[in-house]
Amino acid sequence: MAETNLIECFRKLEIRTGTIISARVFKEARVPAYVLEIDFGDYGVKKSSAQIADRYAPDQLVGKQIVAVINFPSKQIANLMSECLVLGAISEEGVSLLNIDHKLQNGLRIG
Repeated sequence: MAETNLIECFRKLEIRTGTIISARVFKEARVPAYVLEIDFGDYGVKKSSAQIADRYAPDQLVGKQIVAVINFPSKQIANLMSECLVLGAISEEGVSLLNIDHKLQNGLRIG
């Protein structure tokens, strides 16, 4: 694939900053996970399923600013419609969330 095409594909992704406003155990998930509600400012509050229970407790997540893709189609996961894809680095220890180290406005574009 030509470099120009890759750049165009990347530009189509809506990767934005958001703040986790609630986190709870996703009891219906097959793999341990949380249901996150994330505030993306002008883009609204979206829900996501995140398999991050091996690295985080729910109370560690509330207030954390993270990075997520918000323009993928919603995906049904058990009884939850996941509306965004929270981004993280995957290692043997589990997923480590990509997060913002300075307080920023929710909904800012990553690019």
